[in-house]
Amino acid sequence: MITLVLSDCSSGSDEELPVFDFLQPRPNTDVASQKSSKEPNQNCFYSKPFISSSVQGNSGSVDVMMISSDSEDELPYVPLAQRLKLRQDRAVLTERNAPNEAGSESERLLSLHQERRTTPTKVDNPPLRAFSTSESGDPSPTRTKAPKRTAEEIQASREEALKRRQARERQQQEQERQRAERKALAEAAKALRPEECIKHMVVAVDPALLQLEGGGTLLAAVQALGCSCSIEKQELPRSVTWARRAPTTQLGDAGCVPEPHVVMQMTVEDFITLIHNYIQVSLRTPTLTSWVQGQQRRHPAKTLSLAVIDLENYFRAQKSNSQKRFREAVAGEEPRGGKEKKKHKSGHTGKLPEVSRVEVEEAMVHLQLHTGVSVHFLSTWKEFSDHITMTTKAVAEAPFKREREQTGFSFYLESEWAGGQRVDRAGKGLLQVWKRQIQQFNRVSPDVAAAILAAYPSPQLLRKAYSQCKTENQKLALLADLLIRRGEGITSTTRRVGPELSKRLYLLMNSCDPEQILDAAV
Repeated sequence: MITLVLSDCSSGSDEELPVFDFLQPRPNTDVASQKSSKEPNQNCFYSKPFISSSVQGNSGSVDVMMISSDSEDELPYVPLAQRLKLRQDRAVLTERNAPNEAGSESERLLSLHQERRTTPTKVDNPPLRAFSTSESGDPSPTRTKAPKRTAEEIQASREEALKRRQARERQQQEQERQRAERKALAEAAKALRPEECIKHMVVAVDPALLQLEGGGTLLAAVQALGCSCSIEKQELPRSVTWARRAPTTQLGDAGCVPEPHVVMQMTVEDFITLIHNYIQVSLRTPTLTSWVQGQQRRHPAKTLSLAVIDLENYFRAQKSNSQKRFREAVAGEEPRGGKEKKKHKSGHTGKLPEVSRVEVEEAMVHLQLHTGVSVHFLSTWKEFSDHITMTTKAVAEAPFKREREQTGFSFYLESEWAGGQRVDRAGKGLLQVWKRQIQQFNRVSPDVAAAILAAYPSPQLLRKAYSQCKTENQKLALLADLLIRRGEGITSTTRRVGPELSKRLYLLMNSCDPEQILDAAV
């Protein structure tokens, strides 16, 4: 006898439970009725709400099924894939037990309950689990194991990795080189600025120049300028040269680029002697021009300039001697320097020859025409030191000035006349633009342009006047009779524009030939 007891957790222990007769099992039902009786318990079976137990007694065995409402909250959630698999297993088991009606329903439910307990209740990833396992339960690998590589393949992969590493290193070195070049160019451009260029200059002074009386003054002036100073023996005696220190990232720590400028200090004795040889026109003795040309041939990359200190003392002494000889001649005395003068002609004395200022200027003109070398006459060593400092600044700022003066057009003139005329939105300035267009003609003064401007203030009015003329000769002579006034008051004069300018202006305004010559006859 099977009794179904419905129990509630909230009811008391002494409360009697009702017994339903329709739940009593019928042993003689067919397979169809068993299937229909099992369908209402599907939900209870899959949610596991019952506990089956077998009780032995004197009267036989009694199967008791207890349904509890509190058991649903305690059981875990069963995924859909697991429920479908259990349903399939249940269908297979039903077909297997259908011919055998001797087995009881309690044994069948107990076997299903044991199978459910053996199957896992929690599946982390049901689709992946269903994909990776077969129906028999044997696991199948999702990917095949890679085959072992041979020694040749391993060596080839190592060589390929080494090539990629070397390519990356070469690319990195190229990037570093380009970065260094950009940095060097930036530093070189910065070194050419006027406020920075003097710091990169090196002034080389010949030791023989420092042994003279003004050598200390020269050295102090160069050091006060802020540039570097070096004492080196030069190719030309008593000369000063310059060099520009390059950026360290470009040419190294000690890289210097020499400048072509050279300033040579020439003594008065050598200078007067060479000029005197030029006056005598002697082919045996060198003149000032021939001596400079020889220096230029030996040093073609140098730009030479000469500096002569205290030449005025020579002229003052020469003037004093001339006055003294004049006084002696007036007094009737024999000149004391007569014998010395004869010795000088024979070449046995070191006294300087007499050279006038005019002869010195003639020698300077001849020198500049044939060699392009300039000579600077200085009074004191202080002026010579100032000349060296100014030359140092000029040499230092020369590259920056040359780069600034480079313009897009070689014919562009930076002057007030060629700078153009500004015209505002209201049209102010158009009259001056028209006047400047007229002044572009050769031999057209501002007075002539003003006379034409007074009659025809715009090009449109002039073209309209040309269109009103009937013949070609009238067009050519349209501006010929315009009066040009010069001056004011009683001193003012007048004249006419003339047919020549009238014809040129007509050709400019009406000719369609771009190669038309304005001075050509019509």
